[in-house]
Amino acid sequence: MPTPQPTPQRDAVLVADDHGLYRSGFGFLLRDRMGFRSVIEASSFDSALDRLAETPNVELALFDLAMPGISGPEGLRVVKETYPAIRVAIVSGSEERNDVVKAVAMGLNGYVPKSLADDEIVGALKDILDGRVFVPRFMTSGNAASHPARATAETPSGKGDPGGGATNKAISPRQRDVLDCVRRGLSNKEIARELDIAEGTVKIHLAALFSHFGARNRTELATRS
Repeated sequence: MPTPQPTPQRDAVLVADDHGLYRSGFGFLLRDRMGFRSVIEASSFDSALDRLAETPNVELALFDLAMPGISGPEGLRVVKETYPAIRVAIVSGSEERNDVVKAVAMGLNGYVPKSLADDEIVGALKDILDGRVFVPRFMTSGNAASHPARATAETPSGKGDPGGGATNKAISPRQRDVLDCVRRGLSNKEIARELDIAEGTVKIHLAALFSHFGARNRTELATRS
């Protein structure tokens, strides 16, 4: 009988999800079954970005699509670009094809449904850490829900009244701070200094704001919002 191979030890993983009980259970799985020494938890997109900026040894970052402040796979694309060494994936309760297609199109490393069994989740995350892009089996089985994703979370379509600005109700408190700085004409470096966040984090928030308001540049963002 072959000797079981020991679980390799890994540094840190970020779990960003607004359900504390799920974060705790998932964290146990990541430590016990995948060998992560540290599980960093975040309950919102803003806090997840803060933790990424202050933690240098994160190997894997896992984001739920439904937590406060996230703008869908579009916002995570910039996370991936800002931290190219980190594997970035979505772990979501949504099983809509649109969400999976967008995640892959944004260059993310995978899309893991929460409905998978523990063994399947572990296998999916190991694939991602080994450099493969994981997509769920339902993408080829034809069993996924086919109704469109909600525009408020996944697309920049809710642009408010015909005369201009979209409502900023759906953006996060930190994104409101960044937006205020943009309106004042501050550069990314100046925004980072004023808000005491990393410049890469500013870029991520700006990308989310551009997507939310359908703006192509800072001038449009300042006037549309």
